[in-house]
Amino acid sequence: MDKKLSDNFWLSELVKSSTADRLGIDNWPTEDWQIENLEITAQNILQPVRDHYGIPIVPNSGFRCLELNRALKSKDSSQHTKGQAVDIEIPGVSNYELATWIKGNLDFDQLILEFYQRGVPTSGWVHCSYVGKSENRNQVLSIIKGEGAVLGLVK
Repeated sequence: MDKKLSDNFWLSELVKSSTADRLGIDNWPTEDWQIENLEITAQNILQPVRDHYGIPIVPNSGFRCLELNRALKSKDSSQHTKGQAVDIEIPGVSNYELATWIKGNLDFDQLILEFYQRGVPTSGWVHCSYVGKSENRNQVLSIIKGEGAVLGLVK
């Protein structure tokens, strides 16, 4: 059953996955705590981003059941499996700008400018997770294409 998680986001948007559809994987959360985490993530990350930019956002990836997460070759410990992480891009906004805005304006657990290519503003995507106000690490990383992971945001 679908559920409104914040003013502009629905549960169905955060579980949608073309990979899950293609592989016949049911990517719907099975635990209430996963849905609660998705609601917290929507309210603390997605909704503030949507409110700031005023542009509709469709997350690239939100919740991932363990089967889908493994199909994507991600670690079992991924915050996506707990409903605590989203990968986003905004049409017309560079991913570096988006990550910089989140870093300066939101509380988060982990912010990663993923698979960014220097000089290509729309490359990669922004991964952002939220655990809870007292548990968030506010860790910032960049994963630069051809270079690997580095601390902080790299332009």
